[in-house]
Amino acid sequence: MHVATPPAPCSPPTAHLALPFFDDTHRALAEGLVPWAAAQQVDETDDRAACRDWVQRLGADGWLRYCVPAAQGGALPALDSRALVLLRETLAYHSPLADFALAMQGLGSGAITLAGSPAQQAQYLQGVARGELIAAFALSEPEAGSDVGAMQTIAASADPASAAGTFCLNGTKTWISNGGIADFYCVFAKTNPAGGTRGISAFIVDANTPGLDASRHIHVMAPHPLATLQFTDCIVPATALLGEENGGFKLAMRTLDIFRASVAAAALGMARRALAEAVHHARQRRMFGQTLADFQLTQAKLGEMAALVDSAALLTYRAAWLRDTGQARVTAEAAMAKMTATENAQRVIDMALQLHGGRGVEVGSKVESLYRDIRSLRIYEGATEVQQLIIGKSLLQE
Repeated sequence: MHVATPPAPCSPPTAHLALPFFDDTHRALAEGLVPWAAAQQVDETDDRAACRDWVQRLGADGWLRYCVPAAQGGALPALDSRALVLLRETLAYHSPLADFALAMQGLGSGAITLAGSPAQQAQYLQGVARGELIAAFALSEPEAGSDVGAMQTIAASADPASAAGTFCLNGTKTWISNGGIADFYCVFAKTNPAGGTRGISAFIVDANTPGLDASRHIHVMAPHPLATLQFTDCIVPATALLGEENGGFKLAMRTLDIFRASVAAAALGMARRALAEAVHHARQRRMFGQTLADFQLTQAKLGEMAALVDSAALLTYRAAWLRDTGQARVTAEAAMAKMTATENAQRVIDMALQLHGGRGVEVGSKVESLYRDIRSLRIYEGATEVQQLIIGKSLLQE
């Protein structure tokens, strides 16, 4: 049985909480979360069962309340990027799957928080906060990942003569996190096929809706529950429309703006854990009459790793702080954080694995699992190359 590996003797550092990016609310959150996360032991052999387990635990102990606003049972008046950053960083340090479970609750319901009607928010968000409903965000398609305008899923008006109105969804979504275990999906589809990104709308589709097949599980290198969704004459009522018709692209981008900085935080948590594992191993490993830590080459590597971690942290906290303090759109800043944190974490984890030698590639070692977990974050929610384009475009627009 595989369980979440106990943390290295070095606990996750908390000195960054003293930085001016955070206030007492965030510090109190971290003080409660760190020991809670360290105490959890979850069997992660089956990614889908483990993800459900994590959602239930996170909901029961109140951590998912940070994924919804206070009006719907949340912990804070509105979604707070800094709270999400601290949650994801801490959870990812201990279990990347725990981080995944929390993140998908927030991302999957984020569009409802931002644009849902009062009835929609009341129907779904409280269940998300309690861990009773699992959410999913369904944007990507086989031929439309970062190029959202290439989307081919269609939501056609099924009964224009009806006063209530319905929409008929046909198409395919893929790489959908929580696919197959979610209770509902926030689905983006074209209501105006010729409109490009201006012809996309968002819908809430319950998992048991006839015409929706979420049974095609996708197996990936990190243990995350992903699936392909097939919509075949899937009828949803007009009340399932989320936000304005043809306003789905802007809604998707607003949702991603909130959670992109939190992806950086997840990578940061994994990098911090890799650095802690490397320091612990270097102190313990005996070589040639001394420890691995006594070699200057080891010290140089650890120094480089620490600098990579701190540079990613500053960009991540800045993006979250800018968003929370009501600045203009922080798309470029969030892209910088996501790009830098994921790329730096890949380097840090690779160096940590190298310092472990043969033990680093042994299945079951923490650095080996981190090596698999981090790779996907360089692609999820926009690959590194897409982040570069976002940043470059922002500079040219200025």
